[in-house]
Amino acid sequence: MSIASGFIAGQYYPSGSLVHRADPRVKLLLVIIFVLAVFLVKNFTGFAIVVVLLGLFVYLSRLPVILTLKGVRPLLFVLAITLLIHLWVGGGLRTGIFVDLRLILLVVGASFLTLTSTPVELTDAIESLLSPLKRIGVPSHELAMMMTIALRFIPALSTEADKIIKAQTARGARFDSKNPLARARSFIPILVPLFVSVFRRADELAEAMEARAYRGGEGRTRMHNLKMRSGDWVSFVVVIILLAGMVWVGRLPIF
Repeated sequence: MSIASGFIAGQYYPSGSLVHRADPRVKLLLVIIFVLAVFLVKNFTGFAIVVVLLGLFVYLSRLPVILTLKGVRPLLFVLAITLLIHLWVGGGLRTGIFVDLRLILLVVGASFLTLTSTPVELTDAIESLLSPLKRIGVPSHELAMMMTIALRFIPALSTEADKIIKAQTARGARFDSKNPLARARSFIPILVPLFVSVFRRADELAEAMEARAYRGGEGRTRMHNLKMRSGDWVSFVVVIILLAGMVWVGRLPIF
């Protein structure tokens, strides 16, 4: 199985939908609020409402359902271990399923941010939201650039890891052991070439930025300045109301 095929973090899927054209600052804030709201849900009914909201978002974003669920595939091992731990320590099957559902919804919900926003939009959004911190000396542009680059490196590095695994497999390495410890040890030889690839890509990126005369955010202009429209405000308020309703139902003493 291709490891890279399971990672959607950092990937962008253009569809020209209303969600794609929305202000990235609104999307970033809503994702943060969504993550906090999911942690406040205490019953399965609340999770059912979360699934409905995510389905509505997928429809409005014109995203393939299969693509939005791909991010869960790399977590299957973690989900299984989490469930087993809760069964072992006495948390119970219900608690284990509850924790797994929360993790799945968080991953799927957070992935919408990169699927519907370009790297430039994310950088501008993060910088704009951090701009008030400039008054106390926080380099908002540099922080935004670092976070965006790190996010965009995820699919590139997963692809590189997939290539290394295929090369090691061709040389007789085994990565399909059913023993978790043996399987973990088998991935150790991948780390060295992967770290080498990381540093090589970082050098290439630094040289490309220097060749384009990049000198940070000081005096930097933009082709498109972020501007909130009436539709962005309305969308923000509507989603906040829906999330508040989800949290309210999710904290009721029901199933």
